Order: sequence, then structure tokens, then C-alpha cells
Amino acid sequence: MADVLPLVEARLRTALGEPDARAAVTFLGTDRVEVLRFQAGDIVRYATLGMSAQPMADPTAVIADPVAGPRAELVLSVRTGLADTDKVLRPLAVLAASPQVEGVVVAPGASLDVGGPLWPGAPFTSVLVAEPGGLVEDLELDEPMEPVRFLPLLPMTPNEAAWKRVHGAQALQERWLTRETDLRHPARASVALD
Repeated sequence: MADVLPLVEARLRTALGEPDARAAVTFLGTDRVEVLRFQAGDIVRYATLGMSAQPMADPTAVIADPVAGPRAELVLSVRTGLADTDKVLRPLAVLAASPQVEGVVVAPGASLDVGGPLWPGAPFTSVLVAEPGGLVEDLELDEPMEPVRFLPLLPMTPNEAAWKRVHGAQALQERWLTRETDLRHPARASVALD
């Protein structure tokens, strides 16, 4: 069975270009996770590399299947020059390691909390996992492995995260859309939630 990560990196390079920086983080008892940085005009994208090496296991399963199960990487896009967003590397790696560490399955509609600002001074402490397939296409793998999905992350303020818990991910995304919220602005205020 082929190593998944070189295929994942090739897909990221095809979709986003050459990374201009990369950092690796290793947590005790987990595989290494890298975060690649891609600059595209006034947008910088951070993509994890390593989360998809193993399939995410159902936390209720007695034994984790080493082959079958969903696989994903995370992608965060923000505007450059408005905040020190390069400090998001460690929080992103923590989120990417959460399936191994906490036994969670990261899927669209989920909220992921980092327990502090995403970067210094950021008004965001969590992200909403959005639907894949827009920026980076799914990477099909040989059967019985499931495709690798590249999940966009949308930063949420604490108020937005609380509102999402009550009303759901779809309602929050509709609120952002109707208010024309710039989800890539690293210092944006919370959307009006009245």
C-alpha cells in the first residue's frame, strides 16, 4: 500500500503552488504533523500534512481499522499583512493531531477549539470545519482506503461558536453569507447575531 503523504503533498502543490515555508510538530504518542504555508497574492494558506496518514477512527469502535475510515487534512486561508498569522502553525498542528490524540472524527459542520487565540491577538479561539472540494479537490486512494478530503477551516469568535452550538453550522454560515462577512480577515469582528 502506497504512503499517503507524498500523494497528499503533491495534491496540495498542484492546487496551491509551491509552499514558501513549512514547520513540523510532533506530539507525544502521535505521528509528526507538518504545516505548509502557501502565499497567493494577499492571501496566505496554511495546510496540514500528516493528519491523513492514518484513517480517523470511530471513537466507539473497540479496535481502530488501520486502513478504512475517513482521512482529511486542514486548510486555513487568511489575508496577509494584518496580523501575525504565522503563529497559527502550532494550533493547526494540534487540531490535525486531535483524531489520534482524542479519537475524534473531524467532519464538516464540526467545531474545533484550540483553547486560546489562533495567533497572537486573534479574536478567534475555534474554527468551523467547512465542506471540502472547493479549493483542493479530494484525493482518491486505492480501495479500501477512503479519499483524503481537504477541509477548509473558518475562524469563529467565541460568540459565534456559542451561537453555532445553539443554531447549528448551517445557520452560522448563512448569517456570515447574508452579512457579507470577510472570513479571511484575521481581525474581523463577530458577525451580528441578533
